[in-house]
Amino acid sequence: MDNAKEAAALARDALKRQVAKRRLATRLTREGLAPGADAPFRVAVYFSDEPVNLYQIRQWYAPLQELARTQPVVVISRMPETTLMLLEECPLPVLHAPRVTEIESFMAHHEIGLVLYVNQNVRNFQMLRFATPAHVFVSHGESDKSYMASNQLKAYDRVFIAGRAAAERLTGALVDFDVAARAVEIGRPQNDTTYPAPHLPADGRTTVLYAPTWEGDRPSMAYGSIATHGEAMLTALLADPRFRVVYRPHPRSGAFQRSYGAASARLAALVEQANAADPTAHHLVDTRTAFGWHLTALDACITDVSAVALDWLATGKPLVLTRPSSPSAEVEPTRLNTSVPLVPAADAGGIVAVLDAAVGQPDEARAAVVEHYFGDTAPGAATARFVAASTELIESRLAHA
Repeated sequence: MDNAKEAAALARDALKRQVAKRRLATRLTREGLAPGADAPFRVAVYFSDEPVNLYQIRQWYAPLQELARTQPVVVISRMPETTLMLLEECPLPVLHAPRVTEIESFMAHHEIGLVLYVNQNVRNFQMLRFATPAHVFVSHGESDKSYMASNQLKAYDRVFIAGRAAAERLTGALVDFDVAARAVEIGRPQNDTTYPAPHLPADGRTTVLYAPTWEGDRPSMAYGSIATHGEAMLTALLADPRFRVVYRPHPRSGAFQRSYGAASARLAALVEQANAADPTAHHLVDTRTAFGWHLTALDACITDVSAVALDWLATGKPLVLTRPSSPSAEVEPTRLNTSVPLVPAADAGGIVAVLDAAVGQPDEARAAVVEHYFGDTAPGAATARFVAASTELIESRLAHA
């Protein structure tokens, strides 16, 4: 039975790809979006993933737009469905290059001094073969997950990191990796961006973001709390009229384990049931907006060991972390998880008391931790560092080309 379901799923995926290819070909023909248009690009953002991972590049749109003011940027997409979505939403030029030969043709006609990578897709190696540009891993978040100190980072010329915490993480984990020479601290440029926010009433409720990560694709990455903590925490929060809950599951929730996706659906149902019982509550299941507005509009955050935790940390507002139930998920003591509550699944039902204590913690107690992870968090500072570091690499590489 499982084999039949898997075969059916593969057939559906193949059909979707064929439909996307035809739609994309029609659009490119109709609109004249020739691959590798004539703009003198100097920066390429390489993205070879399916649409489910578009969240990884979306958070870079605003910083890349700033870079593009002086260093023209193009996004190279390999998958037709992804390219179609990028053409609709991305504020930067998009090149569809499904074949390596098309990438070769593009690189031959442009002076690309910098290639940026937001993830560790195995197809990155098809781009890393080009020797002229600097290849830089920028990731799609800053977190204390083991992923952030992968030996794969050695494949890149540079790694753009948020701050001293990341440098210490790399120093402690990697052998024969010159952190001082290859890791460049830029802060978190995404936090300089203002995002459109949905309307939530200003009625005195404390608005709490619950933003768990996905289940992970292996035991060592099983940091997600949806199936272990979620129901107990949301039940307690939704029962307390002092709180408004914004539930934002990770876009990949359920991608590896269907049961995890089903658990997320149950949590969404709890939120909707609470709204039905009290229409003035205005709880929200948020699966459509770009992440970022939450940082300014909401009051407190409950999340897992993830990039959301560190993005929220920079706000200086109350933060609570969940302790992963998987014994294989590494949670080494860090400045973050030793400075905020870390809640095991057995204590999830007591989240209200934990949150109340976190809300009472003075903001200044978090300032040193924020500086350790992000450096200067003044508005625009991280974006300026990103643009400066990128420009320096571009000029250096093209001067020696």
